[in-house]
Amino acid sequence: MRVVVAMSGGVDSSVTAGLLVEQGHEVIGIHMKLHDTDAPAGQSKTCCGLDDALDARRVADHLGIPFYVVNLREAFNKAVMQPFVDDYVNGRTPNPCVACNGVLKFRVLLARALQLGASHLATGHYCQIDPEGPWLRQAVDPAKDQSYFLFPMSEKAMKHTLFPLGGMTKPEVRAHADRLNLPVAVKPESMDVCFLPEGNHGGFVQKHRPDLDTSGEIVDEVGRVLGYHEGYHKFTVGQRKGLGVALGAPAYVVRVEPETRRVVVGTNDALMHHGLVASNWTWFETPDPAHIVHARIRHRGGLIPSTVQPLDGDRFQLHFLEAARAVCPGQAVVLYEGDRVLGGGWIERATAEA
Repeated sequence: MRVVVAMSGGVDSSVTAGLLVEQGHEVIGIHMKLHDTDAPAGQSKTCCGLDDALDARRVADHLGIPFYVVNLREAFNKAVMQPFVDDYVNGRTPNPCVACNGVLKFRVLLARALQLGASHLATGHYCQIDPEGPWLRQAVDPAKDQSYFLFPMSEKAMKHTLFPLGGMTKPEVRAHADRLNLPVAVKPESMDVCFLPEGNHGGFVQKHRPDLDTSGEIVDEVGRVLGYHEGYHKFTVGQRKGLGVALGAPAYVVRVEPETRRVVVGTNDALMHHGLVASNWTWFETPDPAHIVHARIRHRGGLIPSTVQPLDGDRFQLHFLEAARAVCPGQAVVLYEGDRVLGGGWIERATAEA
């Protein structure tokens, strides 16, 4: 069958393309041009930059497959970068990788693949699709599982998507890269947000909102002023570094208040919560309120036993059966039953009640 492979220029997507060619499929490689972020001084590469596009082309040439670059900068800016800025301005901590996957890869790029006459889009994600649902399932390698980022996928998208690496570990993927003699076999992984090569989200927000004043006070939980900050958008719930204040115990950000421009700090105990409210849910199966499921509130975070209660509109409240630390507005919460993804949504706020 004809398969379009999203080729980032990294090892995972390159092995995906190589394995599909080896299996006899008609493979077309596509690289998404998403932004114009340059590598900082002294750094030779930036994720999703020109070097990655050239690496992807080298792999395609090595495999003998057609290769194209598609310009998705406008769509990426609208779906990912601008909401990223808006979230920080509104006191939330965004997760741009979820938005990128949900909109760019499995909506826009999938549509392009189908227009090219392909039956499927394949990516190098570590995740599995059970066709019986279809269901998203976790990868066999828990250290690499990316199902948390993929919950916005529609059932229609899953029927036209392949995740060849979902049943492999990273060492097995590296071994395939060596066996296939891929030009990127020893290329290191990139863990950064692709348009933030230095991880400086504060500078990125300031660049896009230069006239916005987000400076204000750092206060404790009763409102006592402890110090001042240059911008609340530089802080996130659970943060300890860079506060420059003293409580007599380690201090953490427990809340960001854009309406007052205050950053509220407290002890670690103040970060412990027994639930959350989330909205904009994508459900594959809505759990019964009496049924215990497991929630993940950040990538690589532990699974928290929970129950789910519907609220008004598309809002749901989760009740944790054990306290969870640093529930962060703006992040995704994803629910699991065993290794199966039930659905996910976006955290509005933490709740104190058990």
